[in-house]
Parts: sequence; C-alpha cells; structure tokens
Amino acid sequence: MTKQSSGKMTLALCLVSLLLLMPMTASAGVQDIIQLLTTITSTLQNGVGQVLSGIQSINTTVRDFEQQVVWPVTLINQTRAEVSQVRAQFSSLAGQIQGIPTNSASLVNPSQLERAGNLSQISASYTQVYQSLPQPNQATANQRNLMDVDDALALGALKTATVSDQASEQMLSVADGLEQQAAVSAPGSASILTAQAQAANLQNQAMLQKLLAAELRQEAARLAHANALRKQSVDANRDLRNNMQQILSR
Repeated sequence: MTKQSSGKMTLALCLVSLLLLMPMTASAGVQDIIQLLTTITSTLQNGVGQVLSGIQSINTTVRDFEQQVVWPVTLINQTRAEVSQVRAQFSSLAGQIQGIPTNSASLVNPSQLERAGNLSQISASYTQVYQSLPQPNQATANQRNLMDVDDALALGALKTATVSDQASEQMLSVADGLEQQAAVSAPGSASILTAQAQAANLQNQAMLQKLLAAELRQEAARLAHANALRKQSVDANRDLRNNMQQILSR
C-alpha cells in the first residue's frame, strides 16, 4: 500500500509540473512570434520602406515631367477643345454639302445611267443611252472602230469615276473617324493618328492619280478621234479626185 501510494504521489507531481510548464512554454512561443513580427516591421519600415519611398518619388517626378513637359495636360485639353469646336462648326456644313442633289437628268435612261453605282449596271445603262455599235453593213470598218474605242474609253472613265466616288465616301468616313479620335485621344497617340492620316492620304492620292490617268486617256482618245476623221477626209478627197480625173479623162 505504501509503495502504491508513493507511485501515485510521484505521478501526480509530474502532472502538476507539466501543467505548470505548459503556460510558460506557450508564453515563450508568443513572445518569439511578437519579436519576429517586430523585426519584420522594422525591416520593412527602415530598409524596404526607404526604397519604396524613393521609387514613389521617382515615379512622381516622371509623371510630373510627362504631364508638364512631354505631354502638357493643359495644351492637350486646349487642343481637344479646339478640335471639338472645329468639328462642330464644319460637320453640319459638310453634311449639307454632301446632301446637295447633283443628279440633273430627267429622262428614264439617262437618269439610270447617272444613278448607276454598280459597275455591272453601267454598261447596260450606257448602251441604252448611247446605243450599241451599228452592224457591219451599216457603217464602214473605220467608223465602227472609232465608235468602239470611244465607247470603251468612255465606259472606262465612267467606271473609274464611280469607283472614285465610292472611295471618296470611304475617305470621308476615315477622316470623320480620325477627327473623333483626335478629340478624345490619349497623350502620346498623336504619332499613331498621324500614321493613319498619312495612309489615308496616300490612298486618296492614288485615286487622284487614277482619275488623272483616265482623263489623260480620254484626251488622247479625243485627239486620236479628230485625227482619224481628218484621215478619213483625206481618203475621201483622194477618192473624189481620182473619180473626177477618171470622169474628165473620158
């Protein structure tokens, strides 16, 4: 009994000692965590914090330089306001100019030719107005050749003008879009808008060159047609002279 009582007393003392030591161990762990957090906070404030403060100061300096020197905000806002003002002044006028009716033909066939916007419709409308080539027994070969080439060049000029009108509408749409973008564009995007405008300008110049080439071809055909008529007149005079000589020689 004495030995059992002694063993129980020893076990109880061990349990009490363990219970007393556990709060001390937990307290020591919390203190270590607090010390670690304090060290991390001090490092962030003194080491990393100074670096971050320097970076923020540099970013502020760069932003101020961009807004005041490279892309002045005041001038950009003034430019946007001026673009919006000019656009408001001329947009209505441009719309009125585009809305002016230019068709003047009153008869059915000429009106269809004047309104023809599809390239496949121009040839049929042209033939209805200017008629088709005469049959070989109705005109000489030279006359049919002249009429054929005149019709071909006239049709080519009409089709080129039709395509030019369609391209002009597209260029007006592009110009309107560039104006809208210029009014709300972000700083630094001027070079992009300039590139778009230059590309549209090149396309417009190419179409103008095509129109000029068509006009030059028409002028060359007109001169050739006049010379062909002179040549036919010379041939007719020669034939008349030969006939007169034959008559007088009898």
